[in-house]
Order: sequence, then structure tokens, then C-alpha cells
Amino acid sequence: MLMAHPAVLKNLIEQYETLSVPQVAHDGTPEMQRRLDDLAYTLCVSTGTRDIGAALAVARRQLTDTAAHHSYEGALQAA
Repeated sequence: MLMAHPAVLKNLIEQYETLSVPQVAHDGTPEMQRRLDDLAYTLCVSTGTRDIGAALAVARRQLTDTAAHHSYEGALQAA
């Protein structure tokens, strides 16, 4: 499976979380709701999932795994 670049995933998560804050979502315009729907769809496609909860969990896990991998590579290069 193709994986989205970590920077893209991080950006998508941040945008989704910002727009899904209850106060923002409640007071949001139709355009904001469409953007939130688009972000949810993009996260699902990017993570190979079908619902936003699973998409966020997979995206966060991928970011954690990527960060751990880079830390490990950095430690190897320093040794």
C-alpha cells in the first residue's frame, strides 16, 4: 500500500482537528463543513480506511512509526 508523506498526514490531521472542535464545527459555515468532509475523505483514502476514527488512528500510528524509525536511523549514524 502506498503511504502518504508524514508531513502531509500531519497537516491533514491538524486541519481536521482544528475544524472538528465542537465550537468551530457548530458555528461553521457550509464551506467549513465541506472542507471537514474533504479532509475526512482524504485521510481515509491516505490511510486505506473507511471511517475517520480509524483514519486518524492509522495516520497517528504511521507518524509515530516514522518518527521512531528516524530516531533509530539517527542513533545508528551517530554510533
